[in-house]
Amino acid sequence: MTVTYATLPDRIKAALIDSVLLIIVMFILSEMLSQFENVPSYIRMLIFVILFILYDPLFISLFGATIGHSYCNISVKRENNFNKNIAFPQAVIRYILKITLGWISLLTTNGNEKKKAIHDYAVGSIVIEDQK
Repeated sequence: MTVTYATLPDRIKAALIDSVLLIIVMFILSEMLSQFENVPSYIRMLIFVILFILYDPLFISLFGATIGHSYCNISVKRENNFNKNIAFPQAVIRYILKITLGWISLLTTNGNEKKKAIHDYAVGSIVIEDQK
């Protein structure tokens, strides 16, 4: 099986799509919560934090891709088995590193053959183009 590794522009497009999607979902949730009287601020904050923190790891571990990844025809897989998604704990660690390191992690993709970012090295993941 020939594997094509995801390019930096595709990874950036996917991240931007996911960011816009999260903003839209947060706006809709905010509007829905405003229909209820006396929703405590901590409940609102908790909902948004859970959505922000769990979106990426859940989609990556369950489906191998976020909505942005799917739109860009890329997916996150185990480096040692391209047919399997990474486990949820790995996806959480990957996401925490990705948001902590930001662009620094993504910019390392052009420096290696498999186009791995720092967060991919940390958990043994690889981002590949989906087979068509």
